[in-house]
Amino acid sequence: MPSIAYFGPSGTFTEMALVKFENLGAFDGPVERIAAPSQGAALDLIRTGEVDGAVVPIESSVEGSIPATLDSLAIGPRLQIMAETELEVTFTILARPGTSLADVRTLAAYPVAAAQVREWVARNMPQARPFTSASNAAAAEDVAAGTADAAISTALAGERLGLQTLAAGVADHDQAITRFVLVTQPGIAPAATGADRTSVVLELPNEPGSLMRAFAEFATRGVDLTRIESRPTRTGMGTYRFYLDCVGHIDDPAVAETLKALHRTTHVRFLGSWPATAAVGTPPPSDEPAAEWLTQLRKGVADL
Repeated sequence: MPSIAYFGPSGTFTEMALVKFENLGAFDGPVERIAAPSQGAALDLIRTGEVDGAVVPIESSVEGSIPATLDSLAIGPRLQIMAETELEVTFTILARPGTSLADVRTLAAYPVAAAQVREWVARNMPQARPFTSASNAAAAEDVAAGTADAAISTALAGERLGLQTLAAGVADHDQAITRFVLVTQPGIAPAATGADRTSVVLELPNEPGSLMRAFAEFATRGVDLTRIESRPTRTGMGTYRFYLDCVGHIDDPAVAETLKALHRTTHVRFLGSWPATAAVGTPPPSDEPAAEWLTQLRKGVADL
């Protein structure tokens, strides 16, 4: 039975994403779920060999990328993303039995969750003071322990802890979606499907034009970039890593040529190629016509 870590404790959206991966057949059978206190801790369990993989959130349609996940993937021994899934995310306001919305003075929440419902909270619980928790499920645990009056959490966490639901389906934006990824030790990428995502991290030389040259490697080969983001390296002011997602697979010739060209001039960390949940952007151009043309030239065929 494979062991899979997730950003816990039990009751988080990440555990729900792990369940979805199980239902989609990402594993050969049942898995042992291992809760970890943070995204980085979940990924480090792979590096130490204590688990076979981990599920972590990587991007929210409302708040953007999850910095803790990006940073943990960029440093330390390389890991690889093998699959992704998405969840529509709405929150549940939980409290101990007998509490009303008007009673709430302290509201526990994971920062990403708090950001996604700040407008709802301002309208419906203006008296509530924010209290930072380590995760969505941890917010519910803080309420159960009496540390906070209410929590922005999940229905699953409320059921597990016997808490009362004060409000359900809470969200500032319709169809708020979070993308989760399944990460393992480096290995052969899943087979190309024609609707794939490839992700890399670049550490560019600190010289004029280095970022533009990197972008040009994608543009000149018709490879569509779908995400461009920078994060500080934490090694000094003004030093950044660049996280890039593109449409296509490492086995697509245009993507492979782009990666080779980048490797010649900068440090590239390959995070993986895997099937995208939803097709976004333009697939890379086919290499077959050009390859056939070159083959005929080599054969000495005239009038090409």
